[in-house]
Amino acid sequence: MLTNISNVLRACAQRNGSVALVSARTYADFTTEASFEIKKCDIHKFEEAPATEVVMTRDEGLKYYRVMQTIRRMELKADQLYKQKIIRGFCHLYDGQEACAVGIEAGINLSDHLITAYRAHGYTYTRGGTVKQIMSELTGRKGGIAKGKGGSMHMYTKNFYGGNGIVGAQVPLGAGVALACQYLENNQVSVSLYGDGAANQGQIFETYNMAALWKLPAIFICENNRYGMGTSVERSAASTDYYKRGDYIPGLRVDGMDVLCVREATKFAADHCRAGKGPVLMELQTYRYHGHSMSDPGVSYRTREEIQEVRGKSDPISLLKDRMLSNNMASIEELKEIDVSVRKEIEDAAQFATTDPEPPLEELCNHIFHDNSPMEVRGVNPWTKLKSVS
Repeated sequence: MLTNISNVLRACAQRNGSVALVSARTYADFTTEASFEIKKCDIHKFEEAPATEVVMTRDEGLKYYRVMQTIRRMELKADQLYKQKIIRGFCHLYDGQEACAVGIEAGINLSDHLITAYRAHGYTYTRGGTVKQIMSELTGRKGGIAKGKGGSMHMYTKNFYGGNGIVGAQVPLGAGVALACQYLENNQVSVSLYGDGAANQGQIFETYNMAALWKLPAIFICENNRYGMGTSVERSAASTDYYKRGDYIPGLRVDGMDVLCVREATKFAADHCRAGKGPVLMELQTYRYHGHSMSDPGVSYRTREEIQEVRGKSDPISLLKDRMLSNNMASIEELKEIDVSVRKEIEDAAQFATTDPEPPLEELCNHIFHDNSPMEVRGVNPWTKLKSVS
């Protein structure tokens, strides 16, 4: 009956010369919240694990869906622009790993702090950057989030410290942010992200030691996408139990393809840190669909069939979509409307990012310091002087 009514409404709209998407149901027909059984986390030096039965509201589900779709579409557009040589230089895409960024953000507050490596576009968006700012930064334009001077690997916004190009170097910086939180007694936490490739860096183990000694409110998160720069974890690590690498630091191994698993584990870790119990180490088991960077086709060390299998069985967006539909939390039409809206936002941002002017040369050295009087900066030789304005 409802389908018939919907068809009549569509026909009326078309006769009136307008195009409309009319859902077969009203919002009152949907379930406002539902409980879900999620995969249990593996634990290290914890007496209990995060909850396995969790609640998600309809509003939360729609928000997670929109943000994950935005990140996915943004990365696919970046891939297209890179192949057209509009985006140049290093570019590391995040499609496939969206549940990590969205789940982490759902488990902490925007007043908390986050730092990551160079696969940073998704986190720039969840931390408050706009699609237009991110796409413009990728194309090196004035409207970029770092004014066109940072590019793919160096994006920043409030309480988000990049975007860092040196493998693993962001982790001690994140511990420094955690030390500041502890010193200021602001009840905030610092989240430091790195990949399975960076997990073998010595500076990360040094950071574990200091964080444990000082009981810093630090969450160290290894996004284990299984292949580093192109070598499987089994061939690059003597121990692939990354969540146990902290030894004396308690750890969690989490299904990084499930936004609810990531959310609950992050909340659990944040509560531990806020209680003054010291740092937590999390391993998110995830998967990147693209190669390590745009110069990596991504199929020399894994098969196309493997990628397709992960897409078919574990895709984070499909998993959330299926949950919402099967629990009457949304309709197919409503989710399609979100898809259309997201694609338009991405296309508009891409149009801006290809027409916005590049920053002029005289602004090259601006913003070296946050709040400082104008100063001279030496150029590529001693007799070339450039000006810097905060």
